[in-house]
Amino acid sequence: MIKTFKLATLTALTLSALSAHAASEPAVVYDSAGKFDKSFNEAVFRNGVEIYKKDKGIAVKEFEPQNEAQREQGLRRLASRGYGPIVAVGFNFASAVEKVATEFPKTQFTIIDMVVDKPNVQSVVFKEHEGSFLVGALAAMASKTGKVGFVGGMDIPLIRKFECGYEQGAKYVNPKIDVFQNMTGSTPAAFADPAKGGELAKSQFAKGADVVYAAAGGTGIGVYQAAKDEGKLAIGVDSNQNHLQPGTMLTSMVKSVGLAAYTTWDDAAKGTWKPGIKVLGLAENGVDWSLDKDNEKLITPEMKAKVDAIKADIIAGKIKVHDYMADNSCKY
Repeated sequence: MIKTFKLATLTALTLSALSAHAASEPAVVYDSAGKFDKSFNEAVFRNGVEIYKKDKGIAVKEFEPQNEAQREQGLRRLASRGYGPIVAVGFNFASAVEKVATEFPKTQFTIIDMVVDKPNVQSVVFKEHEGSFLVGALAAMASKTGKVGFVGGMDIPLIRKFECGYEQGAKYVNPKIDVFQNMTGSTPAAFADPAKGGELAKSQFAKGADVVYAAAGGTGIGVYQAAKDEGKLAIGVDSNQNHLQPGTMLTSMVKSVGLAAYTTWDDAAKGTWKPGIKVLGLAENGVDWSLDKDNEKLITPEMKAKVDAIKADIIAGKIKVHDYMADNSCKY
């Protein structure tokens, strides 16, 4: 009995030590736009890395690649040094995560915004079309011209998913509304070109749009500046960007990417991290629209009541929002 007790105690202590080790080695690799992109990556930094350190007293090891090749190098370097779970921020990491996760089968990886089917990879994806539906509805409510716009970053199905949801929301409120759309480019650089974003926004304003939604990473900064310069309204994305241009930002479509990262590290520390796919929508608080002191004067009580009712109906299944990525089309 004594030997059994000692063995059990040693086993418990060993597991506890391993858990503590895992909890003390969280890591993240940002995409090449960097952790201060005022959008997707920064949401992981502000709402994931910083809050985890504040709550747990544990610093997350960070790596910022300067080019595409460094994505894989960064993941491999962290894995080889015993870090984990390693959060990879963005769909661009798909091939790198698949390759490095194969090389390090005992290391836990989480990729945000893409699915990688490996036994040691957790894939976190979002129902961006649901959140975009809400901000599209708000855009239509706020528009005085009956014309709104969308500026996307890289022309890929994921970004078209944002646009399609936005278009559906706008037309749910006003079936006759015009929705203009432009994509910035066909490479990852399209997420870091504010000058081009500003040009595209101005072209849409010239056509009569008075609200423009940007799903374009750092490129969106140019869209918001153009909206301010032209006296129009803009909608932010990923993180709450209302503060970037108070009085110009109608709202932001927020994704809980920071929470996804935080949960990954916390679950691993608790021993509850699991591989597989996690899908986060309105019902899971994975996406939403933002209301705060920076945009409250632009949102009337009637607008808030209406968008809240729409949100409830989407969660209840009364409103079906088509997912562009289901069939690579925006048919609804």
